[in-house]
Amino acid sequence: RRMAARRALKAVLVDLSGTLHIEDSAVPGAQEALKRQATFFDFLWLRGAPVTIRFVTNTTKECKRDLLERLTKLGFDIAENEIFTSLTAARNLLEQKQVRPLLLVDNKALPDFTGIATDDPNAVVVGLAPEHFHYEMMNRAFRLILDGAPLIAIHKARYFKKKDGLALGPGPFVSGLEYATDTKATVVGKPEKTFFLEALRGTDCAPEEAIMIGDDCRDDVGGAQNAGMRGILVRTGKYRPADEDKINPAPYLTCENFPEAVEHILQHLL
Repeated sequence: RRMAARRALKAVLVDLSGTLHIEDSAVPGAQEALKRQATFFDFLWLRGAPVTIRFVTNTTKECKRDLLERLTKLGFDIAENEIFTSLTAARNLLEQKQVRPLLLVDNKALPDFTGIATDDPNAVVVGLAPEHFHYEMMNRAFRLILDGAPLIAIHKARYFKKKDGLALGPGPFVSGLEYATDTKATVVGKPEKTFFLEALRGTDCAPEEAIMIGDDCRDDVGGAQNAGMRGILVRTGKYRPADEDKINPAPYLTCENFPEAVEHILQHLL
């Protein structure tokens, strides 16, 4: 048998939008479930088994500070250093590459790029930026990429859940630029393996010791499982019936919601 025995669970990665909240409404029972999980983890920590919670999100709509404020208002007890976002991952990549980006991101996300030079851009960064997705701006990005500027996608989600229904994500716009310029974007957010490994950095935890909870079958669960973790799919947010059939291997588990996922972890995985 090639399947190695699973190691004890040391880290739980939790998606935010669609899993803990939808815009400014929390998923019912999510705050209590998080508290319960955290309290239990603190108890484990006392027994010498450190368990880490990380909130991993593909958000491109708001900087980390605004995101934290929104979650705190909703009654979630989360520390800033527990949040790892695709904006952070994108910023790290820009610093490594030492490029000046044309930032197609929401203005509320700009604080996370403070200090990055954007004059005379020689790279294109695409997040979810409805106000920038018009012909002139897309054409400007198109020309830069044709001139050799790298195309960096904060993520390529097809759609996400808003209060009034599903809405287009940045993925279709990134794909349009890829198609027009005959290039491939570098994707930094979920489902990229590097994103999940970066999220675990500093936790002293191997992927086999981590589990991911999210509402996006491909980006959350599929991505985590490709990185060597287990994945729990929740039927909230952008979840649609039969989503679990979209990935192979299938999700480790599918639950109604975040509280049910936490229940499973506390009862069966610790």
